[in-house]
Amino acid sequence: MSVNRLGKGLEALIRPESDQKKPIVKIITTKPGVMELPIKNIRPNPNQPRRDFNESALDELVASIKEKGVLTPVTVREVENGFELVAGERRWRASKKCRKRTIPAYIITVKDDAEMMEMALIENIQREDLNALEESEAYAVLNSKFEMSHDAIAKAVGKKRVTVSNSLRLLKLPPDIRKSLRMGEISAGHARAILQAKTGPAMNRIWISILRRELSVRAAEYLVKSTIEPPKRKKVILTKKAPQVQALENQLIEILGTKVLLKAGKKGGTIEISYFSNNDLERILDLINSIS
Repeated sequence: MSVNRLGKGLEALIRPESDQKKPIVKIITTKPGVMELPIKNIRPNPNQPRRDFNESALDELVASIKEKGVLTPVTVREVENGFELVAGERRWRASKKCRKRTIPAYIITVKDDAEMMEMALIENIQREDLNALEESEAYAVLNSKFEMSHDAIAKAVGKKRVTVSNSLRLLKLPPDIRKSLRMGEISAGHARAILQAKTGPAMNRIWISILRRELSVRAAEYLVKSTIEPPKRKKVILTKKAPQVQALENQLIEILGTKVLLKAGKKGGTIEISYFSNNDLERILDLINSIS
């Protein structure tokens, strides 16, 4: 009897090394396709396109999870020693703050890091969670790190190529202006107007004027134009435009990102679209071609 007990004791001590190191992850199935995974076994996505997590909004999500639980499962992929988030980092962070031990999750198969980045970006865009600069930075990673063309990125995320190209241009802004865009002090429309100033000092002057004077996008575009091309002195006869015409002009300005004037005539009228460089003209033509 003593020999048998000794044998069992040795067997318990001398186990294969792989068995000792392999972590035990307890997975509970809650409903078809959804598993309850231990939060400690999930790590964040290093290529997560979202960089800013608003603490007050996160606290609101914490309160909601405490009251109702996590209603929308996170999405993960299986990696060595656990799982990695594909989508749902806010829910994961809030659940950790709630001291929850598990979280509902979909486990999916992802072929490589590029596809992982695409899926995380698409999920955030569909939920409208990214600010304009985060979206630009995500496109830049797909373009530079994963060598995806603008066309390939546009196809992957369901956007027009010109939209992706215009978004990437935002990364050419000086650091302080990029920070202002990230914080929501200016819009992407303001940023596109500022880019037309070309040089860093000129961009900064326009940006400061926009903030101090609280300029609209349209007013910012006029300011940039007057900086690049001082207006000629001529007699101007001011006429008040109909609200419908003004609304159409504003809509076209938002779409094209430049100055647009509608001039009504006796029969029909004309549309005047301004551009300030050859690159700007090419951008506008790309937009028009993508719409047609």
